[in-house]
Amino acid sequence: MTQKIYLASRSPRRRELLQQIGVRFETLLLRERPPRGADVNEAPLAGEDRASYVTRLARQKAKSGWTRVEQRGLPARPVLAADTAVVLDGEIFGKPDHAEHAAAMLRRLSGREHQVLTAVAVAFGRRVEMAMSATLVEFGVIEEPAIAEYVFTGEPLDKAGGYAIQGRGGVFVKRLSGSYSGVVGLPLLETTVLLRRFEGGPS
Repeated sequence: MTQKIYLASRSPRRRELLQQIGVRFETLLLRERPPRGADVNEAPLAGEDRASYVTRLARQKAKSGWTRVEQRGLPARPVLAADTAVVLDGEIFGKPDHAEHAAAMLRRLSGREHQVLTAVAVAFGRRVEMAMSATLVEFGVIEEPAIAEYVFTGEPLDKAGGYAIQGRGGVFVKRLSGSYSGVVGLPLLETTVLLRRFEGGPS
């Protein structure tokens, strides 16, 4: 993509992935906590399925980012946002709240296959377009000492599902079917296709 975009995400992994494919961007930070509250409520809605959940969050983040652009009088550029969820037995695993929560997630993922869903949204004016990546990841059996050692590094605490495939958590992965970059947090194929649709502007 030749034009510069806004990235509505704090994730250093998403920044690195955009840099990898040569996309020029400026980070646009959304509120995540008090005093004024978060821009996007990340709690699952009653009866919401996992695909709808990540799609809703990505869309809301992109639209909130565009609202920020308008409020601040920034140059009009596409706003890219994404959301990732780890799913096991139909349950959405977000970011762990603390170390023991991360350890509990890893125990459940140990020796099992889970799904990683990443939704990508681009907003430009009133136009919002979406894409979704679904990847199956199988873990080998993780022994308790390995779980404790990994949690002690602090790496799992800001990662969906409590692990980073691009970091030390990669040693747990036995098999992957789908998009590696999608598991990291931004599926590059889907992202590139979306951004190309906005080359001509917001219409």
